[in-house]
This record gives sequence, C-alpha cells and structure tokens, in this order.
Amino acid sequence: MTKGITRRTNLSIASVGILTFVGILVETSMNVTFPTLMKIFAEPLGTVQWLTTGYLLMVTLVMGTTAFLLKRFKKRNLFLFSIGISTLGIICCLTAPNFWVLMLGRLFQASGTGISTPLMFSIIFSEIPREHWGTYSGIAAMLISLAPALGPTYGGIMNHYFSWRTIFSFALLLVLASLLIGILSIRDNEKQQHNKFDTWGFLTLSFFLILLEFGIQQLSKNYLYAITLLFLGIISLVLFIRHEKNSTNSQQLINPLVFKNKYLMFRLFNYFVLQLINISMSFIIPVFSENILQANSLIAGLVLLPGSLLGSLTAPFAGRWYDQVGAKKPLLTSNCLIIAGMLLFTLFINDLTIWLIGLFFIVTRLGFNAGFGNTMSDASKAVPLTQKADQNSLFSMSQQYAGSIGTAIMAAIISFQGNGINNTKNSILSGTHLGFGLLLIFGIAALICTLTLSEKDQQNKFNK
Repeated sequence: MTKGITRRTNLSIASVGILTFVGILVETSMNVTFPTLMKIFAEPLGTVQWLTTGYLLMVTLVMGTTAFLLKRFKKRNLFLFSIGISTLGIICCLTAPNFWVLMLGRLFQASGTGISTPLMFSIIFSEIPREHWGTYSGIAAMLISLAPALGPTYGGIMNHYFSWRTIFSFALLLVLASLLIGILSIRDNEKQQHNKFDTWGFLTLSFFLILLEFGIQQLSKNYLYAITLLFLGIISLVLFIRHEKNSTNSQQLINPLVFKNKYLMFRLFNYFVLQLINISMSFIIPVFSENILQANSLIAGLVLLPGSLLGSLTAPFAGRWYDQVGAKKPLLTSNCLIIAGMLLFTLFINDLTIWLIGLFFIVTRLGFNAGFGNTMSDASKAVPLTQKADQNSLFSMSQQYAGSIGTAIMAAIISFQGNGINNTKNSILSGTHLGFGLLLIFGIAALICTLTLSEKDQQNKFNK
C-alpha cells in the first residue's frame, strides 16, 4: 500500500473501477453479436448498430451532467445510483423479448457508465495525494483501455459457445461484486453545493453533440442534409456558449473559466486526439483485415489483442514515470509513438499483413497508454479545486465522444471513397489509406500542442 493512502481509498477506487470496466467491456462485446441479433430480432444492421452508437452518445450526454452531479450529490449516493441503473439495464438486456427492450437496457447501462467513469477520477483526484496522481490515473487508464481489448474476444466466446445473453450474466456478477466493495469503502468528506441544474445548457450542448454526430455520418450520403445538420449543430454550440457566459456560477453546466485555461485546453485536445486515434484504429483495422486480407472475424479481432494488452499493462508504469519526471517526457514519447505508428500504417498500406498490423498496432497502443492517463493527471494540476468537477466532466465526456466521432469519421471516409469506385475492395483500401493519413495529421497536431506547452505555463491554482 502506498504511504498516505488507506486501504479503504484503494477499495473505493476499485469498486467504481470495476463498474466502469463492466460498462466498457459490454459495450465492445456487443459489436461481434450484431449478425446474431439481426437474425434473432429481424432488424437491419443500420438499426442494430445503434446498440453501440446510441450507447456512446448516451454516455457522452450523461457525462456532460457530472460536473453538476459531483458538486450536488455525495459520491456514495452517485455510486449507488450508478449501480442501480446499471443493474436495471443488465436485467432488461438479459430478458429482452425484442430489440427495443434491449436498446432501452443499453441506454440504462450507458447512464450508469456515464456516472461511474468521472466518479472514479473524482475519487482519485480528491483522495489521492497529488504526487501519486500519475500512478493512479495510469491504473484507471489501464482499466479503460483493457476493457475494449478484451471485449470482442469475450463477446465472441460467449456468443459462439453459449448465448449473447450470457454476456450480461457475467457482467451482473461483476456489478454485484462492485456493489459489495463500494458499500464497505466509499465515504463522503466533502461539502455539497446546492446548485440548480442547467437545463438549457444541457439541451443546447446535447443538440450540438447529436447533430455533429449525425452530420458527419451523412457526409457520404447526402451533402445538403449533412451541411444542414452541421450548421444547426454550430448554432447549438453558439447558444450553449452564450448561455454559459451569461449564467451565474451556481447554474452553469460547465464553468466557462475552464475554457479560458490555455494549459487545460491544450491537454484536452491531446487527450481527445489520443482516444480518437485509439477507437478509430479499433474500427478500421478489423474492416481492413477482413475485406483486404481476407481474414476471418476471429483473426480480425485478435490482431488487436497483443497491442491492446501490452499497452494497457504498461499504463501504470507510464503513470509512475510521470510522477517521477513530470509531463514533458511521457507525453512527448506518447505523441512520437502515435505518429510513428500512423506513419508506418500509411507508408506500408499496400504491404500490410496480419503480423505487420499487429506489430504496428503495438507501437500505436504503447503511445496511447504512455499519454492517455498522464494527460488528464497533468491537466488536473492546472485547475483549482473549485473547477475540478468541471474539468473531470469535460475530460470524461470528450473521451467517450472522441470514440463515437472517430468511428463516424472513419466510416464516412470509407463510404465517401467508395462513391466513385465500383470495386468494394479498392474502395476500402483507398478509404483506409486516407483514414490513416488523417489520423497521422491529428497525431502531428497533438505533438505540436505538447511542444507548445511547458510546465511554466501551468497555472498553479490547485488548492491542496
């Protein structure tokens, strides 16, 4: 046990961590069950895929409320509510007689995950000494990145040998274990604020996120419809910003002062890019492997496993490295490895094999895990205690939305490239190449952000 950190604190983090892990594990497990669910419920892929897209959007929207929730309610009560709604969602999915009950259950689970993820980081940043933030954020990042690595394999095994419903049976056991640990360990020592919920701010922010998602999805199908949705999304964003500026501190969904913090915003951009690249690669590589390399679905999923596992296991060590040397070296290493991985995929697109993909993905995931948790830890040191919940909510929300928007962008690029190409294989190859190139540009932009900042830029507003 680390000096100054009690066993109760470690257990409280573990309990919320298990709940977060379950939410993300089931999210990625469902992807491999789509063909089975299409047959069972007689629904097209465009409908069934909302089990993932709708889940991610709901998680993002709920995370947008957590700045208010963490200030207004006790951590213990939030944990119990998250457990309760997650359990309700699992039971709906286990017993679902039709697709729409299953969809409802997934939305309930998304609400639970949307609370548990920022709650985990809130406990870390409020109960763990500052000098150990990197280590504990690394452990949290390991949980967040390990779940999607195991999800497709876990879902495939359950669906193939048992039933898709058994995915939720095991998840229910883990949730009950989380409940038991949390009841015994989570305590509240902070004074709660009796703020009013910013309904108008939440609605305008939600409209922006939803319209942006749908607008990008429509770019490859209907330009006029896509532009209209994106334009309405921009209007919603402007309304949100104006509303937050004119609101009192007690009624703001997210404190606008955090957006004026240059250090925080640069770290947020880096955090967003890391997750966007991570999820985009998890989407585009299986598509490429199955359609270009003619690999079966099992191989297409397993090719990601070595890199995901290795990267996830190194996350705590990357966090400890940050605690010892600060942000510059770990984050520069992260950015350089990400760029190296994207460059390798882009340059060798025509020579890729399963083995090369696995090797290049290891490089990419090592870069992701060297910077993911550390970026959030370092950003937290530039925020005073009064803005901690706002920063926590903002980062958690961007993490989920980056995954959702990254998948939408990659799908739109592949579909767009296929518009002028009759051969499906060539369209996927061309779209994948363009996708890798775009992710490389994102990686370079993140590196520029890291090079631009120095620790002298960090505003020391943290209240011990």
